[in-house]
Amino acid sequence: MSGRAPDPASSAHEKSARLVARARAQGAIAAAVIYPCSAAALQGAVESRAAGLIDPLLVGPRLEIERVASAHGIDLSTIEIVDVAGPVDAAYRACALVDENRVGILMKGSLHTDELMKGVASRKGGLLTPRRVSHVFVMDVPHHERLLFIADAAVNVAPKLRVKRDIAQSAIDLAHACGIATPHVAVLSAIETVNESMPSSVDAAALTAMAARGEITGAIVDGPLALDNALSAEAARIKGIATPVAGKVDVLIVPGIEAGNILYKSLVYLSGAIAGGIVMGLRAPVILTSRADGAASRVMSAALANLLVRASGTTR
Repeated sequence: MSGRAPDPASSAHEKSARLVARARAQGAIAAAVIYPCSAAALQGAVESRAAGLIDPLLVGPRLEIERVASAHGIDLSTIEIVDVAGPVDAAYRACALVDENRVGILMKGSLHTDELMKGVASRKGGLLTPRRVSHVFVMDVPHHERLLFIADAAVNVAPKLRVKRDIAQSAIDLAHACGIATPHVAVLSAIETVNESMPSSVDAAALTAMAARGEITGAIVDGPLALDNALSAEAARIKGIATPVAGKVDVLIVPGIEAGNILYKSLVYLSGAIAGGIVMGLRAPVILTSRADGAASRVMSAALANLLVRASGTTR
């Protein structure tokens, strides 16, 4: 299996197909595609445009972008190019386009993720908010009835409790934007009880208490829970674990980036899941794609960003 996700319109991926249709029905949103100097980056922008999700502006070196497009037969005749030489400068220029109300979404091109984040998540970029920047994957797993939101498997390496609070709230907000009124959130650990020798279990219990006090809102939150007890009501019943989340989970809050990365890649490569993902906590969502992502993942990511912008009421 290559890991390049199949067509979201297939019967195995009807959840992501519905998500894309929901976003398409609300109309495309202007998006700055940052340094799209590869065929994959340009195709992602063109495919997302064809899906009716974004109206792309390409921000990067015009001659290189046109050379790549010509070499791969990609038609850019109706797409605007904002000529900027280097990748980090392109990221800063994309941030300025948000300030100028020209775009509502940012999309990673072929620059490295650290170059992208140096621009969009810096004070100079001007997009920071009081909330910590984080990432959410949304997984369409075949034969699983719900979308799974996984946070954070891409940005925060070993988040402390307060950062996990922001990670959880951003994932909940994205679930709301996708039409889930009251998402069920499992804060994951390897055990279901608090054990000081396993810090993730301590943080999970603290996050559950924070939700009960209203510091995390809009969801049913429980933890610590092991993955089996979050996904399976039967597993929780057998183990005698009473939780409203078991078998109904929408959001999985992982202990750290290693666990999250392994979980999401396992679902893609072993279960044939489609993974869409965006960076949150900024004034505009950032579509963060990988060079290995197929068309379905890129389109799903664009749909997520579209829905989030629509939900925030800041369309451009």
